[in-house]
Amino acid sequence: MNLSTLEYADGSRKKRKRVGRGQGSGHGGTSCRGHKGARSRSGFKRKLGFEGGQTPMQRRLPKRGFFNRFSKEFQIINLRDLERIKEIKKIDPQVLYKYGLISKKAVPVKVLGVGEMNWEVEISAHAFSKSAQEKIEAANGRISVL
Repeated sequence: MNLSTLEYADGSRKKRKRVGRGQGSGHGGTSCRGHKGARSRSGFKRKLGFEGGQTPMQRRLPKRGFFNRFSKEFQIINLRDLERIKEIKKIDPQVLYKYGLISKKAVPVKVLGVGEMNWEVEISAHAFSKSAQEKIEAANGRISVL
């Protein structure tokens, strides 16, 4: 097999339609665009979601609820979950990920106050609930917001 003699298989490549090259070509006159209408004009761009005058999909489907595009999604960790790693004195999202308490590194972490805290620990997270903050500080712990 010689790479310099390779050719495309017959029928695998189709010549493009050359329009607007006179009446003898069979594609002259309106250049296969038909008469009048938006698609026959120069500069025509179909709008996103346009379905040829039919009611578009985004208007046919029912809408429910409200989507807040500015809301922040947190991974929740409770104080009772931290009892599994009681022996560690400095806890941050990397430690939580390592011990399987959170599942994603990229999503911010929020500590909630469900459970009791009775050991001294320094916790770093993106957010803390008021009750979690009070319980950690009552146990002589420290918090730092990332």
